[in-house]
Amino acid sequence: MNILILGSGGREHTFAFKIAQSSHCKKLFVAPGNAGTARIATNIPIAVTDFEAVKELVLREEIEMLIVGPEDPLVLGIVDFFQADKELKHIAVIGPSKRGALLEGSKERAKEFMALHNIPTAAYESFKAESLEAGKKFLTTLKAPYVLKADGLAAGKGVLILDSLEEAQDELENMLTNNKFGEAGNTVVIEEFLDGIELSVFVLTDGKNYKILPTAKDYKRIGEGDTGLNTGGMGAISPVPFADEAFMEKVENRIVKPTIKGLETEEIDYKGFVFIGLIKVGEEPYVIEYNVRMGDPETEVVLPRITSDLVEVFQKVASGQLDEVEVEVTPHAAATLMLVSGGYPEAYEKGKEIEGLEKVQDSTVFHAGTSEKDGKIVTNGGRVLAITSFGEDFQEAIKKSYQNAEKLYFDKMYYRKDIGFDL
Repeated sequence: MNILILGSGGREHTFAFKIAQSSHCKKLFVAPGNAGTARIATNIPIAVTDFEAVKELVLREEIEMLIVGPEDPLVLGIVDFFQADKELKHIAVIGPSKRGALLEGSKERAKEFMALHNIPTAAYESFKAESLEAGKKFLTTLKAPYVLKADGLAAGKGVLILDSLEEAQDELENMLTNNKFGEAGNTVVIEEFLDGIELSVFVLTDGKNYKILPTAKDYKRIGEGDTGLNTGGMGAISPVPFADEAFMEKVENRIVKPTIKGLETEEIDYKGFVFIGLIKVGEEPYVIEYNVRMGDPETEVVLPRITSDLVEVFQKVASGQLDEVEVEVTPHAAATLMLVSGGYPEAYEKGKEIEGLEKVQDSTVFHAGTSEKDGKIVTNGGRVLAITSFGEDFQEAIKKSYQNAEKLYFDKMYYRKDIGFDL
């Protein structure tokens, strides 16, 4: 079958890498893609939110399956767009409907969903500009640190964790009245701070049946020891050593099952991934957030560990028969290391030539922010490359990624040297 992947990052390159291996994949397209996907698929330069252009491409190339990588097209309703169009409605789309995507598109909606379905999460309240004073007052009832979350999509940057009450009250005002995060911050969720260690659990569902995929842990901060600004992720490992069988049993019974049951009860059309951001407090799991697609860079360690044919699995998702297929996983650990542009996550330059890709051995390089210029591969984003390696454990895997990072070069290249330090 002809397959289209929407997106241009490391996640989409990883999907393309796995799908290109399937005997069911005849032609593979990525829109808009990057220099890595161009090696294994046909890149089409269209925006992921230009649904009419996507339709034109799907009809022209006789696409039979669409895999939606990023959150924006899902939150904007690409699944509903396909279902409402008589020329497109037969196509298998991997991703939730607009209603389902609200679990990521609105922090407030996600919290309401968790409360409704008795899913453990931090206590919270949400506020708008007209209830700013009530929000400031609510902050005085909490203990530091204070957690403020912009309700809408803010490209992973809409969460503030602040130690001072005064600063938290000022930032709340900044978000609600000074448009710090634009429209995404029209509503702000304030929640209690949970102290523990974070991990991600990925679930694939057809809206009724589900499969729990390998666990992963990513490293969000730019600096070593988890210091500095939040980024889209500086590296990841899978599986998570502290997510043992007893803990995962709690996750499945208290979080995964009620989440999928909640989707079913609310009659939400959901055929795709649920990314559950968890925190382990003592021995207990709590949900920090839902995402409605695979995470990045977690995808770069989760998908390579899956040995099943992904296209076969996705066909079962699309037909509502996910219970009829097994998702096989290698026992080996995987680790990925992000190489980023100097200055990221703030201002950075693009167009720097990348050298040494042909020297990498025993690891896979997934392109995140790259493009091709005059026959050369150059940087085209903040996060540029993800180096994924396998090992008996994550220490062995990450060591290989570090060895290969030393063979790569672009001007002002930076990476963290302590991925997995807290495990």
